[in-house]
Amino acid sequence: MTSARIGAIEVVRVEEMLTPGFDPAFLFPDWDPAILDRHPQLREPTFRDPDSGRLMSSMQSWLVRAGDEVIIVDTGCGNGKTRSAPAFRRFHDLSTPYLDRLAAAGVRPEDVTLVVNTHLHVDHVGWNTQRVDGRWVPTFPNARYVWGRVETNHWLDPAGGLSAQPEAAEVIEDSVRPVLDADLVDFVSDGDQLRPGLVFRAAPGHTVGQLQLWIESEGEAGVFTADCLHQPIQIYEPGWNSRFCELPEAAVATRAALLEAAAETDAVIFPSHFGAPHAGRVGRRPGGYTFLPLQATGRPS
Repeated sequence: MTSARIGAIEVVRVEEMLTPGFDPAFLFPDWDPAILDRHPQLREPTFRDPDSGRLMSSMQSWLVRAGDEVIIVDTGCGNGKTRSAPAFRRFHDLSTPYLDRLAAAGVRPEDVTLVVNTHLHVDHVGWNTQRVDGRWVPTFPNARYVWGRVETNHWLDPAGGLSAQPEAAEVIEDSVRPVLDADLVDFVSDGDQLRPGLVFRAAPGHTVGQLQLWIESEGEAGVFTADCLHQPIQIYEPGWNSRFCELPEAAVATRAALLEAAAETDAVIFPSHFGAPHAGRVGRRPGGYTFLPLQATGRPS
């Protein structure tokens, strides 16, 4: 289980699933297989499945313990949800032991005090809700759910996100609206503080209103990168966007700023979808950056 301490704040990965995901040529329109020759570490089976050639992709939450707060950052795909779009096929009608894994980390749903959704995509909001007696209800009944005001407006505006991605309507209906209807949501913006040492930063590009969550504690730093980074490849090629990025130019600018800030502050990055070991640091190399994966101890290897 990947874990790290950022000063007094503990971060633990809670897995939903880890599987081969997209073919790199599908995920990255700028894909060039020569990158594997330039950076052979990206051939490792933790990054790329040797049988299919697909990129390993993790669906997960980050569990954060900060003082008395028990925080879940992003909630994966969820169980039993109808996902009709071809791109969502591997998220359809799942039955994973996510809640058992959360329990193994010492947390019951009722223990969670805050749930952060960095953005409102299918693989980041699924466990916001679960089906009870035929209805989708909030999974974490005692938590406040926290997500971006800009992101909310984008997806609830009929002329916004759903006009370009109508396949996301079922995601909004089963994983976002039930939480809104229960009046459990607090909306945040760039610069807002979740709790002492936890600050949101705007990260537009992948979605209009995506947010990063930065940690600062006892002189150490970390960042939940949301989908500014889908794969370690993007640390080596920051100009490569995924095909799912809504604002390509903004996504590149956001990623460049993130990598520079992470390298400058020696921050631990906690991405949403990296294969094992799922987190690390950003190091410098001539002309760019490199990925320094965490060891089991939470230190870079």
